[in-house]
Amino acid sequence: MVDWKSLPAFLAVARAGSLRGAAEQLDGTHATVRRQVEGLEAQLGVQLFRRSAGGLELSAAGRKLLPQALEAEASLRQGFNAVRGLDSEAAGRIRLSADPMTAHFLLAPVLGEFLSLYPDIHIDMNLSYAIDSIERLETDVSIRHVRDLTGDAVGRKLFPLSIGVLASRSYIDRHLHDAGPRGEGLTWLGYGEVPELQAMIAASPFPRAAVRHAIPDPAMHMHLARAGVGMTFLAAWVQSVFPELQRVPGTELDQSRSTWVLMHGDLRRVQRVRLFVDFLYESLLERRADFIG
Repeated sequence: MVDWKSLPAFLAVARAGSLRGAAEQLDGTHATVRRQVEGLEAQLGVQLFRRSAGGLELSAAGRKLLPQALEAEASLRQGFNAVRGLDSEAAGRIRLSADPMTAHFLLAPVLGEFLSLYPDIHIDMNLSYAIDSIERLETDVSIRHVRDLTGDAVGRKLFPLSIGVLASRSYIDRHLHDAGPRGEGLTWLGYGEVPELQAMIAASPFPRAAVRHAIPDPAMHMHLARAGVGMTFLAAWVQSVFPELQRVPGTELDQSRSTWVLMHGDLRRVQRVRLFVDFLYESLLERRADFIG
C-alpha cells in the first residue's frame, strides 16, 4: 500500500523544483523531504525525479503520477473545506479585484469551486488593470503581479510571474528565419506610449523590429498574436490555454514580478476573508502544475 504521507513531499518537490524549496513549503527539513520522496520511489519501484541544471525535474513516471496526486490532494482539500469554518462568519460579502486576464482564465474555475462550498459568501468583483487600493479599503482581496509589496497589504506569495515574448507558431515559422540579426522584418504589437514596454523591446533580441498598432488591452494582444499579427509580451501561462502561442526562440523569460494573494492586515480577523484567501492560495498554487511541465 502506498504511504499517502509521502504525496505532499512529492507534490512540493514538483512545484518547487528542489528539495530545499519543498522543505520550505512544508515547514520541514531537507532530509525529511528527501526521505519521503525516496520512500515513495521505493514503494512504486520507479524514479520520480531527475536532476538537471535547473534542479529536480519530473521523470516520465513522475509526470504520469502528477495528475493523480493532484486529484488526491484536491479531494482532501475539498473535504477539509467542506467541514471547516462553516459557521455564522462564513457568510457575507467580499470585494475582489484582479486583472481581467487572470480573472477570466485562472480565477473563474477557482471561484466556482469556492462558491459551491460557501453559498452564503458573495463576491463583488472588479476587473481592471488599474490597482485598487487595499490601504484605502477600495478592495478586500486582490490578486496582484508585483515586484515589491508596499503599504498595509499582507498576503501570500504564489509563484513568479513569467513574462515572455510570444507569437503564434505560424508567425514564427513564416517570419523568424528571414528576419535581420536585430529583428529587422519582424513586428511587435504595441501597447502605446508605455516606457516600460519600450525598455523591454530595447532589451530584447529584436530591438529593430517594427512596433505597430497601439492596443492597451493584453487580451487583445493575445488574440492578435494567435491570429499571426506579430510578437508581444504576455504571461507565459497563456500557452497552457492557447497552445498555438509559442515563446519566440532566442528570448528569455522575465521573472522579476511575482503573483500574490493580498488583503488588508485588519481583515485577517474576518473569518470569511481568511477562508477565501486560504482557498485562493491553495487552489492557484495547485494549478501551477500546468506550468512546471
